[in-house]
Amino acid sequence: MNQEILHILKKYLPEEIIRTEKEFLIPYGQDWTRYHQPDPTAILFPRNVEEVQEIIRLANEYQFVVVPSGGRTGLSAGAVATNKEVVVSLDRMNRILEYDALDQSLRVEAGVITQNVHDFAKEKHLVFPVNFASEGSSRIGGNIATNAGGIKVVRYGMFRDWVLGLKVVTGKGEILDLNQGLIKNATGYDLRHLFIGSEGTLGMVVEATLKLTHPPKDKQVMIFGIPDMLRVVSVMQAFREKIDLLAFEFFSDNTLDYVMEHTQVPTPLPKRYPFYALMEFESNNGENTDKVFQLYQDLFQKGWINDDVFSDDEITMKKLWGYRENISASIAASIPYKNDLSVRISRISDFLKDIEKIVFEYYPDFKVLWYGHIADGNLHLNIIKPDEMEIHTFEQACKKVNDIICPIVRQYQGSISAEHGVGLLKKPYLIYSKSDLEIEYLKGIKKVFDPNGVMNRGKLLDI
Repeated sequence: MNQEILHILKKYLPEEIIRTEKEFLIPYGQDWTRYHQPDPTAILFPRNVEEVQEIIRLANEYQFVVVPSGGRTGLSAGAVATNKEVVVSLDRMNRILEYDALDQSLRVEAGVITQNVHDFAKEKHLVFPVNFASEGSSRIGGNIATNAGGIKVVRYGMFRDWVLGLKVVTGKGEILDLNQGLIKNATGYDLRHLFIGSEGTLGMVVEATLKLTHPPKDKQVMIFGIPDMLRVVSVMQAFREKIDLLAFEFFSDNTLDYVMEHTQVPTPLPKRYPFYALMEFESNNGENTDKVFQLYQDLFQKGWINDDVFSDDEITMKKLWGYRENISASIAASIPYKNDLSVRISRISDFLKDIEKIVFEYYPDFKVLWYGHIADGNLHLNIIKPDEMEIHTFEQACKKVNDIICPIVRQYQGSISAEHGVGLLKKPYLIYSKSDLEIEYLKGIKKVFDPNGVMNRGKLLDI
């Protein structure tokens, strides 16, 4: 079957877009997870929409499965190819197509690297305000497919909030041009939002129209030490009542160890503390700065905050952000098992208490790293694999604890995947965030757009 597929691809597609060498198959067959062995048949690099359409047409006619590939920075095994699938990478479809100054919008091909969008916006004295650690290698199509979040969600929302239009090739091989960059459009179902977060199971995003905005003014950043994780929530709530935050992130001291070793940076504060919070806000002509420092003094007197470092210059702020943004890269070699949980902000304190009990009881021999976007209710619980433990033994141990954690997520009406997607890793736990009836509707939507099941089969849904 493998050779038959290759014969079909070479018969109908340009030879220069087909790669079958091992140096392509392995890296393009996996994402940032390492729990599945990549085994694709071929990697295809289409150069335009027509070639994408032809690939999906062939997949339907000859019944092979397509796995869409962006920057492969995913953390849920949503872009892995483990069963002779054909990976379709949009690396070559990486053009910025059109900038509209009046609309403050940018139309790009789906293979554009996210950082390039940020850089282009900056040239126009604007920003694309969705930021995350992988933006230097992730691609716009993958960001859309997973509805990426990141470090500024508390102010700007998720990726879907900045997508004005999409061009997609459906699982049937049909082209849809969705919403066409409109801000207001009350003409029934908005199919654009079905494809955002669909993880490539309905079709492939090939173009996107993105909304830009004006940058925040007079940004200021603080890092401070905090004695315990529940106090992190209290501190965040106290500041949020006084000012409109741009970001409020947290990380544990043992997480900081990995960043310091990986990036060779010193500690951000003179002393070490169990937890750290990083806060970004706008000065507002000094008004917010005065409020922050007054509140800081109050919280310091209460013992909620210990030390702090403050900056309002661009170079130092970037260094401070490095303590948070370099976490994923710093722990990647340790093969962490990642839990990406979220609940409503009002419930996060009680949720944390319950989750901490489980972590201490069931992970006594594993190193547990905490960090995340506390201001939008998103917690990253990372379990580090012991060096001597075989990877699949470690995975099974973590899955057993998931069976205890996920019912608590459901109890709090939360999400088992706040921003990483479902893919293969989180698929068994989807039932804790969506009802049986919802899942049946999802399967029905999948059948409408991809009746032959050629798009990323087995990811997100068992269909």
